[in-house]
Amino acid sequence: MMTVKRTAAAKAKPRPNDFHRRSVAALQDAEVPFLIGGAYVVEVYSGASRRSKDFDLYVRPHHVAAAMNALVHAGYKAEMTFPHWLAKAKRGRDCVDLIFRAGNGLCEVDDSWFERARDDELLGLQVKLCAPEEMIWMKAYIMERERFDGADIAHILRRCAGELDWPHLVGRFGADWRVLLSHLILFGYIYPGERSRIPAAIIDDLVRRLRSETTIAGPDRLCRGTLLSRKQYLVDIQEWGFRDARLEKRVHMNARDIAHWTKAIVKEEQARRTRSL
Repeated sequence: MMTVKRTAAAKAKPRPNDFHRRSVAALQDAEVPFLIGGAYVVEVYSGASRRSKDFDLYVRPHHVAAAMNALVHAGYKAEMTFPHWLAKAKRGRDCVDLIFRAGNGLCEVDDSWFERARDDELLGLQVKLCAPEEMIWMKAYIMERERFDGADIAHILRRCAGELDWPHLVGRFGADWRVLLSHLILFGYIYPGERSRIPAAIIDDLVRRLRSETTIAGPDRLCRGTLLSRKQYLVDIQEWGFRDARLEKRVHMNARDIAHWTKAIVKEEQARRTRSL
């Protein structure tokens, strides 16, 4: 297993609290395998602090129920918030997100996530962190009006590009390699003096793919924008007659999941406005 590097620049680590330890201990006691991800891991890999009230734990889809039960037994209230990707467990004002896919139905947590996990320690407990490649993959699709995770990706690349398993990362994106290329192009714009951190062979390969497709039309009337934002491309689907890419076979969503995911937009926007008052 790979262990998180302790470089001088990486010594400033997130500050977990008793809630984090209690959550981790509950799952370990129940022997539910999980990985720590989210803001905690972004700070470990990038050094950029982005405080979040949620604690993101990643589990395989078939371990979600066991994780929820373990946390309920520890005094939490748990619910399957979105059956296609997320469960939540709350204790007071604190919340654990149990993530098993991305909100767009992609990036399912599989065995490879655990095989590639990195060892770490949290308040005296031995834990495993999501690998940076998987964090980049998961975050690359988050391009909402109110949230764009491109900065997290750029910060991880700035610190970890030399250690990444680039063939694995490219393979993770599969047919969505353009999404990865877009973030790599942005990285070169954000850090012009750091462009050499991205292997030239990777850029060359992706640009070669781009050129080869320039004159080749893709699937007609298909909108993949819904894989990047659940709200901003609804007009394409609802009014302009485009097919929703979330209904493709490779995506773990159905019409009911999409309706539930869309309906929650209004509720979440109201909650954000309330918090800002």
